[in-house]
Amino acid sequence: MGSTSAPNNGEGVGRRDLIKRSAAVGLIAVPTMSFLSACASGGDGGSDDQVDKGKKTEENPLGVNETAQMEFVLFDGGFGTQYAEDAVKEYEKKFPKAKVDFSSTQKIQSVLQPRFNGGNPPDLIDNSGAEQMDMGVLVGKKQLADLTPLLDAPSIDDPNKKVRDTLRPGIVEMGQFDGDPVWVMYYAYTVYGVWYSQKALDSLDAAYPETWDDMLAVCEKAKKKGIAGWTYAGKHPYYIPFSLYPMIAKVGGREVLDAIDNLEPNAWKHPAVKTCFEAYYELYKKGYVLKGTPGLDHIQSQTAWTEGKALFIPNGSWVENEAAKTMPADFDLAVSAPSGIDSSDKMPFGTMWASGGEPFIVPAKAKNRDGGMEQLRIMLSEASSKNFTKSVKSLTAFNGGTDGIELTPGLKSGVAALEKAGENVVNPRLQDWYVALQKEKIGVGGLGEMMAGRLTPAEAIKKIQGYADEAAKDDSIKHYKHQ
Repeated sequence: MGSTSAPNNGEGVGRRDLIKRSAAVGLIAVPTMSFLSACASGGDGGSDDQVDKGKKTEENPLGVNETAQMEFVLFDGGFGTQYAEDAVKEYEKKFPKAKVDFSSTQKIQSVLQPRFNGGNPPDLIDNSGAEQMDMGVLVGKKQLADLTPLLDAPSIDDPNKKVRDTLRPGIVEMGQFDGDPVWVMYYAYTVYGVWYSQKALDSLDAAYPETWDDMLAVCEKAKKKGIAGWTYAGKHPYYIPFSLYPMIAKVGGREVLDAIDNLEPNAWKHPAVKTCFEAYYELYKKGYVLKGTPGLDHIQSQTAWTEGKALFIPNGSWVENEAAKTMPADFDLAVSAPSGIDSSDKMPFGTMWASGGEPFIVPAKAKNRDGGMEQLRIMLSEASSKNFTKSVKSLTAFNGGTDGIELTPGLKSGVAALEKAGENVVNPRLQDWYVALQKEKIGVGGLGEMMAGRLTPAEAIKKIQGYADEAAKDDSIKHYKHQ
C-alpha cells in the first residue's frame, strides 16, 4: 500500500474548517499496525549526543551541520523509493561533506521500534505501511520533534515565502494533534474511494452507480458475465473504510464520523452506520464479492482487479503506481466517490475522503533533527514535487508542481472527483489518532469478519462499538477530539 498513512488535527482545528481548506486538488496514500505502548516514553528534548548546530545562512536557514551524517528510513510501498533517493542526492549536493545513510523497509515498526526504545532513532522516517507506528502514541509520549522550524523556514523556490505557505490547504492542520505544534508532515495527498476501469464499465454499458440499488444492479450485470462486483484487501480489511466511511458521512452527515472519531458512546449505533454496513453486507450475501477475497492481500486483490476479475475496489490513489505492473495500458483507471443509498442521504453524491498521506516524522531524540527537516524542505520544493508526481502518479503536499506534466488517467480522475466533491470532502481521523483500533480491531476484527460472512452487520456494529468503548476508557493512550 502507499502509506497510511495519515495526519492529525486534534483539539486545535475543527473538521469543517479543515475540510473547506482541503478540498484542493491532490492525491494518495495509507497505514497499519499500532506502535502501541511498547514505545519507551520520550521527552521534548533531543538526544544527549545530538550533532552540533551548523551556521544559519540564507542558503542554510535551519542551521544544518554541513558535515554531520543524516539517516533517512523510507517505507518501501506503493510509491517505491526512487523519488526519495533523488531527493537524497539533492541533499548530498548541498552538503557534499555529509553522508546520508538511506535505507528502506516495509517493516517500519519492527525495524524502528527498538531504536525508539533505545533512544537512537533515525533523523527522518516515512512512517507508513502495514507496520506504521501509532502516531497518537508517538505524540502522546513526546517522541516526535515539532516541525514548526521547517514550516517557518524559507521555501527552496522562493525565499520570501515560508514552507508552510507553499503547502496544500489542510496539510499543516493534519500534522497537528492538539495545539500549534506540527508533529507530522504528510508528503503525499490521497484520494480515497472506489476505483475501477472505465473500460470495464463501458463493456457492461453501465455508468458508475450513484445509489445502492444501482450499485447492486451493476454488480448483477457483471455477475452474469462472470465478473465479480467487488474485491478488496481481505488480509488488510481496513482498506474497506476508504469507501465505507465517506458513504456513512454521505448518508448521515459528517457529524456521524466526528462522533466516531471522538469515541463517543453509541457512535457506531447511528442509523447511518447500520444502513451502510447492511449495504456492504449485501454485496457478500448476493455473491458480488470475488471468491477468495478474504484471503487476498492488497497486491493480490489489486492484481485480480486489474485482470478484470472484479469491477470495483476500495483504495487510495497510490494504487495507480502500485498496480502499474499488472494494469493493462487500456485499463482507463478511474475513481469515484462512494455510491449513496438514495435521495434521503444528508450529503450529495460526490462526497468523498481525501487527505494528506505518507506521513514523515523527525524523532525528538534524532541526532540530526535539522538534517531531517532540511531533507523534507528539499522534498517540498517544486522540482522534487514534480519528480514525485511524474514518477509515482500522485500529487504531493506542495501546492503546485504539475505544470508541464501530462496527468495519468487515475490522477486526472482523482482531480475531477475532488472538483466534484467541492467542500464535501471528509477526513476521518481514526486511522491516525488510533491506529490499533482502526486497523487491527475495527478493520480486521469487525469489518473483515463481516465481509467474510462470519459476522452479521448487527454483530459487527456491537463488536466495533465495544472496541471503541475500550479505547475511550483506556487511560494509557492519549485521546483526541474534534472541536
